[in-house]
Amino acid sequence: MSDAFTTRTLRITTGNRETVHDLTGACASFLREVATGRDGLLNVFTPHATTGVAILETGAGSDDDLLAALHTLLPADDRWQHRHGSPGHGRDHVLPALVPPHATIPVVSGEMALGTWQSVCLVDTNKDNPERQVRLSFLG
Repeated sequence: MSDAFTTRTLRITTGNRETVHDLTGACASFLREVATGRDGLLNVFTPHATTGVAILETGAGSDDDLLAALHTLLPADDRWQHRHGSPGHGRDHVLPALVPPHATIPVVSGEMALGTWQSVCLVDTNKDNPERQVRLSFLG
């Protein structure tokens, strides 16, 4: 395959708690290696039924606000028909409908064209699976 398309899989340990894991640095590092000065698209994809990819501000409380909002929208209780795993795990399988498992970011001159406060994040509410994968693909 030509160097116009390059992909890499990251392995992320999210642990046994709900988390918003910042991927921005890993995405930037990947682009420094594969997109040197080129324009294109970065696709970020997580191949799991219980994770999502979000673009949001981190470090100012928005990541905690997102998790709190997900608790309001998707309570971890026994209302879910999908019942294996820890109590309320069915909510984790609904998460990707609200926080999709992918994002596509424009790349200009080898760098993500994100807004000043935007970060690329893995959102994981599933406490039962601490090991995750994120696939980064650059097309340019």
